[in-house]
This record gives sequence, C-alpha cells and structure tokens, in this order.
Amino acid sequence: MPTHTTRRLLGALAALTTLTLTATACGSGDSDTGAGDTGPKDVAAALEKGGKVTVWAWEPTLKKVVEDFEKKYPKVDVELVNAGTGDKQYTALQNAIAAGSGAPDVAQVEYYALGQFTTAKTVEDLSPYGARKYAKSFTPGPWNAVRQDDGIHALPMDSGPMAFFYNKKVFDKHGIEVPTTWDEYVEAARALHKADPKVFITNDTGDAGATTSLIWQAGGRPYHSRGTSIDVNFDDEGTRKYTATWQKLLDDKLVAPVSSWSDAWYKGLADGTIATLSIGAWMPANFTSGVASASGDWRVAPLPQWTKGDKSSAENGGSSLAVPKAAKNKELAYAFTEFATTGTGATTRVAAGAFPATRADLESKAFLDTEFPYFGGQKANQVFAESARNVGTDWSYLPYQVYANSVFNDTVGKAYVSSTKLADGLKAWQDASVTYGNDQGFTVNK
Repeated sequence: MPTHTTRRLLGALAALTTLTLTATACGSGDSDTGAGDTGPKDVAAALEKGGKVTVWAWEPTLKKVVEDFEKKYPKVDVELVNAGTGDKQYTALQNAIAAGSGAPDVAQVEYYALGQFTTAKTVEDLSPYGARKYAKSFTPGPWNAVRQDDGIHALPMDSGPMAFFYNKKVFDKHGIEVPTTWDEYVEAARALHKADPKVFITNDTGDAGATTSLIWQAGGRPYHSRGTSIDVNFDDEGTRKYTATWQKLLDDKLVAPVSSWSDAWYKGLADGTIATLSIGAWMPANFTSGVASASGDWRVAPLPQWTKGDKSSAENGGSSLAVPKAAKNKELAYAFTEFATTGTGATTRVAAGAFPATRADLESKAFLDTEFPYFGGQKANQVFAESARNVGTDWSYLPYQVYANSVFNDTVGKAYVSSTKLADGLKAWQDASVTYGNDQGFTVNK
C-alpha cells in the first residue's frame, strides 16, 4: 500500500554496500522449516525488560500501531522516524550499516529492494525468533517476497495485488465493453481513441515497476538466481506476450504520454482522458484524495488476461519490515515487527487504509463487504482479494533491483520517445543488468 513510494521504482543508489557473496542471492527455499530454526529467541523476556526501539518507516498507518504497542508494552519506547522514502531511506540505511553506527532496529523495505540487503547479509533471518509460524498467515505474493534462501528476512506489511480500474462513465459513453483479455484491451484502446482522440486507454512513459508486474502476470520470469549465479532473460514466452501487446499500443499511439503521479496524470484521471489503470490494490486511497471530482465514475475489475479464461495476477508494490543485523535491540525489534504485521496490528493498519498481506484480514467479512462510495458502492475488496489469491508465487527480483530500476528509463524508456522497439529496450536493460551484476561480483548470464 505505500503509494507514492512503490509507484516509482527508480531512484539509483550510488553503489551497493560490499556484498557478502557467500550468501545465497534471491532464490526462495522450498520449505518453511529447516536448519535456520534454532529455537525462538527470548522475545518475551526482552519485552519484560523493556528498552528503546528505533523504526525507520514512511508508512503513516504505523503511527497508531506504535501507540498501541507502547500501551501494551509500557516498558518499551518506540521512536518512529521518517528517514526518507524508498531509495532515500535505503541509501541512509546502507550508509549507517557501513559506518557501523546509526542503523535503526527496524526498517521498512519494499519487496523489490529486499534482495540487496539479504544478499549482503545485513538483515536478520527472523526464523529463530519464530517467524516461520506465519507461513500460512500471509498471502502468497508477500510471503514469497520475504522468504528467500532458507530464511525469513522480513515480515510483510502490506501487498499490492493488481486490479483493473476503469472509468465506467467514459466506457458507457462510447459503448466500450470492459476487456477481459489483453487483446480485447488493445481493441478497446483503438475504439476509445477513435471515438474521441483526446481519450487514451491509459498513460505510460516507461515504468520499471509496471513493466515487471505485467510481465509477471503474463508468466514471464526474467530473473533466476542460484547462489551467486544469476540469469537475466527478457526473451521468455511471458515477456514476449507483454512486449507484443504493449508494442501495438505504442505503435498506434494509444497510450497518453503522461507520467504517472504528475499533475497532468491526475487531471487525465479526473476528466476521463485517461480511461483505465492496471495497478496495485492500494490505489483507491489515491483516487479518493487526488481525483475526488471523478467520484462515482470509476469501477474495479479483474486484470485482463493474456489467455482467455485464465485468472492470473501479479503484485505491484508493497513493503515489509526488516530487522537490520546492526540493530541494538533485536528481540524488541522483532516483537514490534510481529505486532505491526500480524494480528491486531495488521487489522489496525488495514482500518487506516493499508491493503492487507494477512489472509485473516483479506478474508474477513468486514473487509470483503466494504462498500466504496468512490466506486459507486462497489465491494471492490472482493476483486482485490481474488487477485491476491491468483498471484504467481515463483517471481523473484534481482538482488540489485534498485540499481536495475534506476537505469530503466535509459534503456527501455527509449521505446517511448524514439523508434526503438520495446523488445530492444528490454534487451538493453538486460545487458545493463548483466554488466552491473558481473561488476559487483555475481556471475550473471543472459
């Protein structure tokens, strides 16, 4: 649900901290039980003793969680610090770790960025604290994102299963059916733009997160890791499905050349000239706050499918809470992490607007029956929950995905502003990712 942070996956880090390449890079283990479990740490004793916990996070729903935690455990003082969002915080965190001082006890880390910290062995494996017991508590996408190698390196805060947001008023005006496949989506794009040249099916100027999410949904798996050996391949079948479809939209100039989260983007969503969004389930709050004038115009549907009849989905955004190895109070840090991401802490955050990563909240009657006045009274959470159940679980990011995303516009972005084909842009992104990874000491193949 971190909206303005997960929406842009671009910021470059000057350099990764020195990677401990004896660690296994981003592959998920096959089991949630294993040698990593050496018995739970004495978290209860730490809570009884008390102390101070510093949490670096930008997520606003944590404020109430901190208050509730301190009320329940009065001997613990939690300091909530906004050390910057996304890449700004990651840079600060890496600098503190490298300096040997100043690191927080808990840090918010987006799923796409977690690999660089697990590979460098700079975050705790939470298995010895009891984290494995939550294997069935979280939805597949977020749990897979934190369950890397044979360890649990964070606990999920929220998730971003994708959905299709469409302007029903615009669709009805021009007699357009809601597309159920991406082929139908292309036809809808053509029909809308023909009916009104000012109307575009969506906007796109090149976005790493949106691109990888749609490739994920299409069945593409461009990243594979085996220890320090990594494969990067943007020419698999799923990626080709995405590329072929999106190239049609670019060739026919059917997407608005408007950057997401810009003033022009909000205006387009409000006046109907941008008619759809395929994005994470955390988006409704942004509609309510940023596109208030279009209340009642928009609805939510499942993502169009690459193969008719399928129900495939993917994640777009989301964050976890991790405990840096440099934390001073690791048991207390885990206690807060557990409190904030499970049970009443998770429910509190969902009530404040976070999209749940926990099955209990996602499947609760209150959540599923929530009516969204903005979407004409639609029970949109039912669409989001179905999407969460259908997320492919075998996706992985690079252990240096933050860097890779920072050069997306220099490579793939050229397809949006020149005659470069999208497939060629992805090949250039692949080459840049391979070169960087090899320079960092990985063995990267393509």
